[in-house]
Order: sequence, then C-alpha cells, then structure tokens
Amino acid sequence: MRKVILLFGAALLLPATASADSWNFDIPHSSVGFTVSHLVIAKVHGKFNDFGGTIEFDGKKVEGGSIDVTVQMESVDTDNEKRDSHLKSPDFFDAENFPVMTFKSKKIVDEEGKNFKIIGDLTIRDVTKEVTLNAEHHGTVKDPWGGTRAAFSATGKINRQDFGVKWNKALETGGFLVSDEVTINIEAELVKAE
Repeated sequence: MRKVILLFGAALLLPATASADSWNFDIPHSSVGFTVSHLVIAKVHGKFNDFGGTIEFDGKKVEGGSIDVTVQMESVDTDNEKRDSHLKSPDFFDAENFPVMTFKSKKIVDEEGKNFKIIGDLTIRDVTKEVTLNAEHHGTVKDPWGGTRAAFSATGKINRQDFGVKWNKALETGGFLVSDEVTINIEAELVKAE
C-alpha cells in the first residue's frame, strides 16, 4: 500500500516538473534598479549593470515557479562616478568583501489578473532577509527570431539598515542625507531556454 501511495504522489508531481521551463534574462532589455530619497526632498535613481539568473515557470502561470538572481555589486551605476565609488565602499555595499547580492524566491502567489507576489530571501552584505515584491506578468510572445519571450515588472521596498548598509549624515534642518527606505524596481524581459 505504501508503494502505491508513493507512486501516486510521484505521478502527481511529474506534470508540474515537466511543465516548468527555464528562462534567462535578456540583459539589454532588462533592468535592476533602485530609488532612494536624497536630502529628504529629492530622489536619486540607480541601477546595476551586471546581473543574471534563471526563472522557472511554464510560460503562462507563474505560481509554482522559482526565481534565482545574482547581482554584481561593482556594477552599481547612478550616473555619477564619485557617488558610485562611495556606494561600492565599506560605507555602503563594501563590494570588495561582499561582491554579490542575491535573491532566491521561496513562494510565488498569484493574485487577480496578471498580478502576483514574489516572496523570497534577499542577501546583501551576507545578511539575508525575507522580502516581498509586487509583480506583474506582461505576457508571453514569440519573437521574430523564433524564440519565446516573457516580460515582468516587480517592485518592493526594503530598509537598508536591515542589511547592514548604515552610513548616513544628519541634516541641520532635520532628517538625513539618504533615506533608509529603498525602493526596488525591476523590469525583466526573459528568453525561454532551448
């Protein structure tokens, strides 16, 4: 009887495993970015130019899929060389000692329409915290070169202090030079692996 139950359980798992496809980032058409407040009244935008990873899903339904992304911290780009050097320093990312940031999904939950939530572990400076990203699936299409592509947007908020990114300066008028809250903005165009 136990063998029958195990075989039945395995049979139930097979379709889900077989239907999941691997997808890779089309880097020129994707971005991993962030926004922070500067001097309380303004916002600064940045991005990472070197990232990659794989997404597993069946091309239509994202629930039950998985996401595994690695970002190279040396590739931070805020369109200001002096600021980028400071971000790479021990005051912020300490890129020499902590060269990568990673995100690994633990659960993907469908919501209404094309919206879904990604719950996963974000690691910065070897500190891992669970975060939730609100995401949208924009669709899946055939491209003119015979490939299959899918596109997603995702956004979320983290507190950089939670990850040991603590540097700041107090302002005479109140508040701080850089906000603790960081908004994550991701645009992903994916190509189905052959």
